[in-house]
Amino acid sequence: MPEGHTLHRLARLHQRKFGRAPVIVSSPQGRFAEGASAVNGRVFKKASAWGKHLFHHYEGGRVVHVHLGLYGTFSESEVPMPPPVGQVRMRMVGSDFGTDLRGPTVCELIDEPDIDDVVARLGPDPLRRDADGSLAWARIRKSRRPIGALLMDQTVIAGVGNVYRNELLFRHRINPYRPGVKVGEDEVAAMWTDLVALMKVGLRRGKIITVEREDDHGLPSYRPGRPRTYVYRRAGEPCRVCGTEIRTAVMEGRNVFWCPTDQT
Repeated sequence: MPEGHTLHRLARLHQRKFGRAPVIVSSPQGRFAEGASAVNGRVFKKASAWGKHLFHHYEGGRVVHVHLGLYGTFSESEVPMPPPVGQVRMRMVGSDFGTDLRGPTVCELIDEPDIDDVVARLGPDPLRRDADGSLAWARIRKSRRPIGALLMDQTVIAGVGNVYRNELLFRHRINPYRPGVKVGEDEVAAMWTDLVALMKVGLRRGKIITVEREDDHGLPSYRPGRPRTYVYRRAGEPCRVCGTEIRTAVMEGRNVFWCPTDQT
């Protein structure tokens, strides 16, 4: 599942390519035909993101709300676009740029005020200027759920996925199974500050970078198409810091990774 910085990058791209001009919107697959018809030909005012949710704001107060989920993707194309291939939920065509959306969990038409209802269910987004990290702390400190689960809970922090979750906990030497009530306010504040910085790098670079230069020893954990990490997807390999074998387990349906020495 794409992490929060990916949605913010998409918002910036769509703002740049479609902003302040009419956009041709269709649903070749047919599942979004009514919604596409409602915004087709309207001026695309702006794009915004909150966590893993993307919003396309159109003239007249209509908004297309997209959540990519596990399988959703936007593919880019020059104009004129070729005939659609596969199950294209939504096609957008501007003057010199087009994109196809396939496989999203959510692709729906809402009104501008309805955005508040979506956001009300989410925690603070580290990439938004108005984000308040203390709201995350307020939820973490009351919960006995493992911190590894809480960081993936979008009502606690919006936009954190499995890579950032695992890497952040290692960087702060916190065991993923420690209950939220046992994590200190200073620890949460430090993680929030670090997360904001890491996700800004992801937004700027288009990829997740979490390993400090001094810890990148060229250990055999690199695979094409996935980030170079401390613990994420490195089960059975040596820790970059202490050499202990990285462990993995399933936590609330997702794989968690940690170093048993550094994250006691």
